[in-house]
Amino acid sequence: MKRADIVEFYARLAADNPHPETELEAGNPFQLVVAVALSAQATDVGVNKATRRLFETVTTPQQMLDLGEDALKQHIKTIGLFNTKAKNVIALSQRLVDVYGGEVPNDRDALETLPGVGRKTANVVLNVAFGAETFAVDTHIFRVGNRTGLARGKTPLAVELKLDKATPQPFRLHAHHWLILHGRYVCKARRPECWRCIVADLCAFKPKTPPPKAALPKEP
Repeated sequence: MKRADIVEFYARLAADNPHPETELEAGNPFQLVVAVALSAQATDVGVNKATRRLFETVTTPQQMLDLGEDALKQHIKTIGLFNTKAKNVIALSQRLVDVYGGEVPNDRDALETLPGVGRKTANVVLNVAFGAETFAVDTHIFRVGNRTGLARGKTPLAVELKLDKATPQPFRLHAHHWLILHGRYVCKARRPECWRCIVADLCAFKPKTPPPKAALPKEP
């Protein structure tokens, strides 16, 4: 995608949604780390449903340790892989208490030392909690980057690095949110809704999907 088209691509997404936000519910950086870690192979809606009551009383790593793994499992048992995720959340809470004084570090390398936290999760936390210009490449961004031609790559890291290089100001801070939301609601995996896409003319995907046929009226 040419630079002028990239600018126009982001400008349209920005005009449509000037202040995009994560759809995960969290009141502070610690809750955000937990929510993002739980969201792997799960929907944001499902995570929010599971953590809403949990986060009413658990706002710090120490409170999570006081809650304990078994009680945590009861809160998140509706989420896929909840046993492993509960173990990781307790372990990352312990590390935050032992190494970082209960505070979430503003550093990718440090974040990636936390159990259950990979590069994508670290990038989300850095962006949402600390305002860093990072690109958290999930399945939606990977698909949108490759499908549109904005940032093609065979791995999430390759797409991330291309997005980092290609995305200009003033779009860098919110870029990954625009791309995630676009992939989640418009540029869908099974059938992209090209007929209502505001950047379809800039996108390399062909053939564009037509609008669904209107249902035939029932005979009287």
